[in-house]
Amino acid sequence: MTFLRALVAGCLLWSAASASAEEARKILMVVTSHDRIDEAHPTGLWLEEFAIPYEMFTAAGHAVTVASPKGGAAPVDPRSAGDAERFAIDTMAALQDTVPLATLDPAGFDAVFFPGGHGTMFDFPDDPAVVRAVNHAIAVDAPLALVCHGPAALVGAVKPDGSPAVAGRLVTGFTNAEEDAVELTDRMPFLLETKLGEQGATFVGEANFVEHVVVDGNLITGQNPASSAAAARALLERLAAVP
Repeated sequence: MTFLRALVAGCLLWSAASASAEEARKILMVVTSHDRIDEAHPTGLWLEEFAIPYEMFTAAGHAVTVASPKGGAAPVDPRSAGDAERFAIDTMAALQDTVPLATLDPAGFDAVFFPGGHGTMFDFPDDPAVVRAVNHAIAVDAPLALVCHGPAALVGAVKPDGSPAVAGRLVTGFTNAEEDAVELTDRMPFLLETKLGEQGATFVGEANFVEHVVVDGNLITGQNPASSAAAARALLERLAAVP
């Protein structure tokens, strides 16, 4: 077993054990529907940012609904698709028939998780259903986790008083330095670190591509793909603390 497989297996065992005494909850996972940066750069969901948390949540006994702005099959960034063999058939199948997010009531879920991938930078900030889901989680202080480029979902969201959802909050996400490192800075509609800072967040980044999660109450953000398991684990911990 490779180190990465062992890590995932350990996370699954931990999550299953930690949830054994708690009731099953409903978790909404929202993935991107956007499949292209430009003609030379196909994009979509970064697979491990969905698959690792999905398997942790289901192993813990929670009911997971997978949705996207458009519904149907979710695009997977080809650069991450090579990881597919690491994950269960059911995990991959969940991406083939996602629920249109606009058809769901955010009040029907106990927690929300937004995986990343560069596709999220194009459809998450302005999608009305994404904004509605985040606004609801912020308003009722439900556990809300977003990883890598997933925090793009926070950009269009607001608090009940109309101020930016991230104003005064501690967050992280894919950093400007990481965007430079993957040579996509000039192809993004905005830089996530810069945008969240402009909206009043305190952005806390670490070195490129190392695991890093920021927890501010029930708002959980992970910096990059390496932070997927830690962000999911933090969400499970926050969910367990909710009566």
